[in-house]
Amino acid sequence: MKNSEILLNLLIVSPGQVTTGGEELLEQWKSGIDGFLWLDIEGPTSDKAASLLNNQFDFDPADVDAALQDRHPPRFDGYDEQFFILLKMLDSDSHSLDFSTQQMAVFVGENYIVTRHTRESNYLDALRKRLMQANVQIDTPYELSALLANRMVTRYGNILLELEQRLDVLEDELLESPSDRILQELLGYNTALRKMRRIMNYHLSVLNSLYRYVRKQGITAIESQCEQISEEAERFNSLAELYQNVITDLIEGYISLNSHQLNQVMRVLTVVTVLFLPLGLLVGVYGMNFENMPELKSQNGYYFLLGFMGFIVSTLIFFFHRKRWL
Repeated sequence: MKNSEILLNLLIVSPGQVTTGGEELLEQWKSGIDGFLWLDIEGPTSDKAASLLNNQFDFDPADVDAALQDRHPPRFDGYDEQFFILLKMLDSDSHSLDFSTQQMAVFVGENYIVTRHTRESNYLDALRKRLMQANVQIDTPYELSALLANRMVTRYGNILLELEQRLDVLEDELLESPSDRILQELLGYNTALRKMRRIMNYHLSVLNSLYRYVRKQGITAIESQCEQISEEAERFNSLAELYQNVITDLIEGYISLNSHQLNQVMRVLTVVTVLFLPLGLLVGVYGMNFENMPELKSQNGYYFLLGFMGFIVSTLIFFFHRKRWL
């Protein structure tokens, strides 16, 4: 591992008081406090981060290894006195389907919560400030973990709800003036939704496991909240599937419209070709250099031929019209 610089944020949240500081708060926490410790580790994987997680806390080595990885599927592990949850949070600047994620590892015990992530999180920074200014009340680390899970699900849901309005606009534009720009946008949404559904499926399993664990352990402070978060994740996962089906239908509709327009053009070209085919035949025949050809010496032969050609064209047009080919 590299000894890359990491940023540590430590808070001791006690009733009516929030204390901030450095690693000395770990010793204060170990000696016993009235409240809970929040240790937030921000930055790349490093020896220091591994040492903090392995030596200062009684965490399962497999969970620590997962927390220190930059890419790992969401997971949940529950134990008698603590649980571990690994989430794929949206980056702070992700507000549309063109989103990026960062891994958030959360270790939760009765009197501590440890969060680990590689990049800056505006939400965590704001939450710490709100805690220090007493603008939000969090009495247990369980409530803080539920708040993080709820934040994650809500942000994914907001992106989906904004997409619904855009799809309504695209559907109208598709009927009025289909273009390659619309198709390109729909294909981009389809790819992003496929990625989101994969992430949401992982999270759905993780959040259901969290809810079952909370019920089994009797953590009543967040039981109803975890149930609601799990239901919201399931709803948004179903919504993502619905929108992907809608987008697939719109793409197929665009292709059908293009195929119909192409068929119309090909039909006109075919009719024009059929109209001029017999005329070309006549012109080709009378372009031969033979002495004894019918009407060759006739004074009105040229006009007879033009009239006959006009008769052929008129007959074919009438026939195509009767067949509704024109």
